[in-house]
Amino acid sequence: MSKLVIIPTYNEKENIEKIARKVFSLPGGFHLLVVDDGSPDGTAAIIKGLQNEFSGRLFLLERSGKLGLGTAYIAGFKWALQRDYEYIFEMDADFSHDPEDLIRLHEACSKGADVVVGSRYTTGGKVVNWPWDRIFISKGGALYTKLILWMPVNDPTAGFVCYNRKVLATIPLDEVHFIGYAFQIEMKYRAWRLGFKIAEVPITFKDRKEGVSKMSSGIVKEAMLGVWKMRSF
Repeated sequence: MSKLVIIPTYNEKENIEKIARKVFSLPGGFHLLVVDDGSPDGTAAIIKGLQNEFSGRLFLLERSGKLGLGTAYIAGFKWALQRDYEYIFEMDADFSHDPEDLIRLHEACSKGADVVVGSRYTTGGKVVNWPWDRIFISKGGALYTKLILWMPVNDPTAGFVCYNRKVLATIPLDEVHFIGYAFQIEMKYRAWRLGFKIAEVPITFKDRKEGVSKMSSGIVKEAMLGVWKMRSF
């Protein structure tokens, strides 16, 4: 087993079958783990209905209640490490991340990077269909994070990432503090502080067409305050 894509879900019935089929259509034999937080819209049932078709490649981890993005990924990371996956990916369910770019992230990781970020803000990256205020908050947050942590990553809140398993095996996952966008910053910061090499691959980020965004003011506040706490790690 080599490559596992982890997708956390909460009410993604409009997207989950389409994104799963797209991942499985790619060359390279990607596996997919969906971590569902008790979606009342039946997201988990859709995955269960696909598991016979994609036996041995499609997995479901069900949790009771909306427990947060960070804890969903931590649960997925532990699941992946127990099964000896070599490359472990984070990706959203809503097609804001193009599954085709998984191939490019994997290539960069297999050529020597320990963490590869699908980046909106490195040279060649861009954002499509986002309102100006979301772009302002996102770009401002990236600059704010870089100034405080001095971490050489242009898109620290990015949620499209490939990890070499040695990174996740080294980071003390039970000590990761944050659950929202700050989780994405914290994981990259911990990897960088441990001396792992982080690379950025430019992507085009597209706002979701179906379903509802999980962004909230609380998530933004957590990220803004969280970067100061990270300086003490």
